[in-house]
Amino acid sequence: MSELESKVEGILVKDHALVDDKAMQHNLELRGFGEIIKKKFFLKPFESLYLLYTDKLDLFKGKQRVNFDHLLDECMKYNQDVFTKFLIYRDLRTRGYIAKDGFGFGSDFRVYERGQFGEKGTKYVVFGLTEGRRQKIGILQKQIEQITTMGKEPVLAVIERRGEVIYYKVSRIQFHPNKDQPGVSNIEF
Repeated sequence: MSELESKVEGILVKDHALVDDKAMQHNLELRGFGEIIKKKFFLKPFESLYLLYTDKLDLFKGKQRVNFDHLLDECMKYNQDVFTKFLIYRDLRTRGYIAKDGFGFGSDFRVYERGQFGEKGTKYVVFGLTEGRRQKIGILQKQIEQITTMGKEPVLAVIERRGEVIYYKVSRIQFHPNKDQPGVSNIEF
């Protein structure tokens, strides 16, 4: 599916963009954008940021036009990880993938194989970490376990300091408690 041919017009509601135009809603849905919440069509914050970034969204708060920086500031009030999600989302879209909000692992996405959106379920769950930010390995292990249990392939997206996204396919890992082993416990350094 190609990207949008015409601009979307939206109204900022908290950190989401409300799209009223029915034809545009259909156009967005076909391309993997947005969702219906309480019978209204909304773009997720990372989708709105992406469409503003690519100059495909005219977003308004009242009569005032909202730019990328203003939207990012608004979104950060609700979710401190929104910029991380935007960077991953933008990178996936640039690579030709359709990504939808994930299963609640933080900065995660359900990612469809190229050309498979609407035909098959997702193959990957991409979850992100920002370089330099600490993450407990036990939490990472639990996320990988849950994703593989769902039958999806876990992919770790690491966002470097310059904003570049690097992907790593990961598999289940197990950590065992550190116990005294014969001949090892008496070693001195």
